[in-house]
Amino acid sequence: MAAAENSFKVVADEWFEKKSSGWVPKHAAKIIERLKRDVYPWLGTRPIAEVTAPEVLAALHRIEERGAVETAHRAHGDISAIFRYAIATSRAVSDPCRDLRGALSPRKEKHLAAITDPKKIPELLNALHGYQGGLVVRCALRLAPLVFVRPGELRSARWAHIDLEAAEWRFIASKTKQPHIVPLASQAITILRELHPLTGHRELVFPGERSPLRPMSENSVNAALRSLGIPKEQMTGHGFRAMARTVLEENLKFAAHLIEAQLAHAVRDANGRAYNRTTHLEERRVMMQRWADYLDALRQPNVTPLVLYA
Repeated sequence: MAAAENSFKVVADEWFEKKSSGWVPKHAAKIIERLKRDVYPWLGTRPIAEVTAPEVLAALHRIEERGAVETAHRAHGDISAIFRYAIATSRAVSDPCRDLRGALSPRKEKHLAAITDPKKIPELLNALHGYQGGLVVRCALRLAPLVFVRPGELRSARWAHIDLEAAEWRFIASKTKQPHIVPLASQAITILRELHPLTGHRELVFPGERSPLRPMSENSVNAALRSLGIPKEQMTGHGFRAMARTVLEENLKFAAHLIEAQLAHAVRDANGRAYNRTTHLEERRVMMQRWADYLDALRQPNVTPLVLYA
């Protein structure tokens, strides 16, 4: 009876119930679906204290065999977390997943598609400015390369965080959870002023089509790029960050620490202290305006932008 009460599934369900309250629903749904499909059929009824490393590996290999290597690694992490919970609640004494390091096929390295060659950027920019869809998505497309924030930060932007007079957008960076400032170039201000009559009376800068109380879909920008004939292998919403990171340093010769700070990466000074949100703000303000001017120049015919700021 005790073994049945402490089966892998019983402990896993208890772990999931305790942890999932702190997860976003989409993430929680993926984890429980993965457990039900790929783990419970083979390990679910086994007493968790008796599950061995070879049994876990066999379950993970079944996932690999259908070509889902990334899913196998995620399932490995789920199983290990469940065993750690079992150890903490005195229902297991060890985590067999620790003995499986290196046993799975390596993850495929993911490269987020981005256009970083200045010769190819004009075509992209002209496509963005030629988008014929709704104003909300149209403005998001045109603003994305100018601010190069994370896609989730762009779509969830709040008007209360944007000061059009000061030309600043202040918010909490999604990755570092630290206050962040995006100096807004004049071109960015123009786009926001164009959108303000439509959404300025609401909380969200880019509300969704179905509900103005929710941000536009996380796929809105990528779907718009696809509608313009730009394949996912060439450019994504996240790719504007890589584009700015590469060109600002290699072509406009801005210092790496300024770019990293503007990307809201965890940047530290020579003494190991994290830069605060106001560090080098004026220099970053100049950088963001020059970046916007550079992009404008790329869209103009018969201009060689590579020497504009020599």
